[in-house]
Amino acid sequence: MGRKSKPVVAIVGRPNVGKSTLFNMLAGRKISIVEDTPGVTRDRIYADCTWLNYEFTLIDTGGIEPRTRDVILAQMREQAQIAIDMADVILFMVDGRQGMQDADSQVADMLRRSRKPVVLVVNKIDSYHKQQSDIYEFYNLGIGEPFGISSVNQTGIGDLLDEVVKHFPAPTEQPEDDDSTSIAVVGKPNVGKSSIVNRLIGENRVIVSEIAGTTRDAVDTEVMHDGRKYTFIDTAGLRRRSKVKEDLEYYMLLRTIGAVERADITILVIDASEGVSEQDAKIAGIAHDRGKAVIIAVNKWDLVEKDDHSTDRFTEKVRSTLSFLPYAEIIFISAQTGQRLVKLYDLIDMVSANQNMRIQTGVLNEIISEAVTIQQPPADKGKMLKIYYSTQTGVKPPTFVMFVNDAELFHFSYQRFIENRLRDTFGFRGTPLKLIIRERGGDQEKV
Repeated sequence: MGRKSKPVVAIVGRPNVGKSTLFNMLAGRKISIVEDTPGVTRDRIYADCTWLNYEFTLIDTGGIEPRTRDVILAQMREQAQIAIDMADVILFMVDGRQGMQDADSQVADMLRRSRKPVVLVVNKIDSYHKQQSDIYEFYNLGIGEPFGISSVNQTGIGDLLDEVVKHFPAPTEQPEDDDSTSIAVVGKPNVGKSSIVNRLIGENRVIVSEIAGTTRDAVDTEVMHDGRKYTFIDTAGLRRRSKVKEDLEYYMLLRTIGAVERADITILVIDASEGVSEQDAKIAGIAHDRGKAVIIAVNKWDLVEKDDHSTDRFTEKVRSTLSFLPYAEIIFISAQTGQRLVKLYDLIDMVSANQNMRIQTGVLNEIISEAVTIQQPPADKGKMLKIYYSTQTGVKPPTFVMFVNDAELFHFSYQRFIENRLRDTFGFRGTPLKLIIRERGGDQEKV
């Protein structure tokens, strides 16, 4: 099957109009930290959402509120511009209680010029009938019909989402016979992503310089190697006007989301001289959340003073910081000298084979029966978990459905045990596995 790219919906608006509250509600779980203080730092800025039969990636563009109005406008322009660059549809949120502000008009002008679909949402409308005039005021922004909602009370959301999905582009899909393996090369600025891609494709197709963020945009490059076709998605795209660190990191994460979404395999590039950082973990988390295969390439290894245990020590640090990626493959390279770079192709081939591996149903059930014998399933109040039947339903990542008597009894720790047994038997190096737990005769599903 071809690869689909999810539409991106960005929520834009002044600080404290309720963007994070709407984001959390649509995401179905509390991801952003919501407080009354404008500009509170949040844990996550994106979430995968579903409405009816539509899937999309939702992005929250909350920002820190500077002290002066001029700087507020500058910051809002930055955030709005990021949304314009990335989004398929923009949700422009305003505050129905405060009424229309000059800053709203400024951003509306920008959004209008972008020619991207914009859906205007008036938040904090607790009573539609009493506050109709508050909603109508926003017609003056000139960007279409305002939709009144209350993100706290969860009213008006259905009509809003119906409008949003109308603007989604037709799904793009690679042709069925496309045998190319697509690889997103991701990582912090200046870790050598473009240099690696240049070396792998054998020519200077991507401009490289010492200044972080000089690659203008994500660039797809097709290359043949030993008779196989590869598509490299270079995500250096940190085209920033702002010097604000948070904005730079924000933009990097958005670019990464878009690239990883389109790729089969993610190569996370880490700077050997800097070690593994929290930012690396955030980037790795994007690939993990999307069920992508992961290779960790430790670049600039030639610059590190080494002894007999350097590789083992660095590997331990990577495994510790990125503990949610136990399946990821690690390779130590140098884009500068070309050290071990050609081995990346072998690793990509191996990981690609693993994420496309299919296990026969009979063999799968045999392995799980053995696992149940080795470690007794969990029980609660005398009722023990029974796994009746398992089957593989998909690849990229390998996905298994398991029919059980009680989904609640299938605890995370036992799922991890089953996953480890599958890995011990079949390998699956480099790729995550997805387990879907279903109760026989019931609708309950647990992923």
